[in-house]
Amino acid sequence: MQNNIFSGLFVGQNLVTLKEVDSTNTFLKNILSNSKPLPEGTVIMAEDQYAGRGQQQNRWFTEAGKNLTFSILLKPIFLPLNDQFYLTQAISLGVAKALAHVTGPGIKIKWPNDIYYNNRKLGGILIENMVQGTKINNSVIGIGLNINQQQFPDYLPKATSIRQILHTDYDLKALLSEICKSIEAYYLQLRAGKTSDLNQDYLSCLFGINETRNFKSNGTLFEGIITGVTSLGLLKIKTGETEREYNLKEVEFLIN
Repeated sequence: MQNNIFSGLFVGQNLVTLKEVDSTNTFLKNILSNSKPLPEGTVIMAEDQYAGRGQQQNRWFTEAGKNLTFSILLKPIFLPLNDQFYLTQAISLGVAKALAHVTGPGIKIKWPNDIYYNNRKLGGILIENMVQGTKINNSVIGIGLNINQQQFPDYLPKATSIRQILHTDYDLKALLSEICKSIEAYYLQLRAGKTSDLNQDYLSCLFGINETRNFKSNGTLFEGIITGVTSLGLLKIKTGETEREYNLKEVEFLIN
């Protein structure tokens, strides 16, 4: 089923709504691998996604019909491969700013691209880039957000939803439209080369920045202060007088 309901220039103008799918990212990548052309900004939205994926192959749990699970196709061929973290920043900011309009203060981006409300996880983003040489031909951006779900399994003790925050249901299509419009605005900022502005906005939204937090690395617990991120997306944490840079698999947040 296709609709044309969004007010942006291109993100969401081609919207495909699926009743059920294993993963919207997988669905979108399968279309691309069959060489079927799709316009940039195509959105695949699923009412039920039964095998959603997060970072590091984590499963994404969602209750059918209650949440937003969707993927966006972008074609950032203008972006050098070494600068792909700026795409992560643009997408994360687009989602975070749209949600902040709904919830008010409290929305943060937990490095690199999880969406948190205070100390609870509201959603996650999985970006899969298809690279040819030094160019990104296609970027498939999977986004999962807890919207109207009220209960979560015991193995997700830190999850929350818009419903739990606002104590009322929220219109999924209306929120999807706002998120797509917001992502498009930040993506156009990236396309215009305004990476320093993106980085500044991202740091201002970064969960735990300039705060003493507990971390774990190689089985060792330590206290540190997040001071920023590198252009390659490494997290900078200062412990005492020493500042180290960590990639995604090297450090874990310990959140109460």
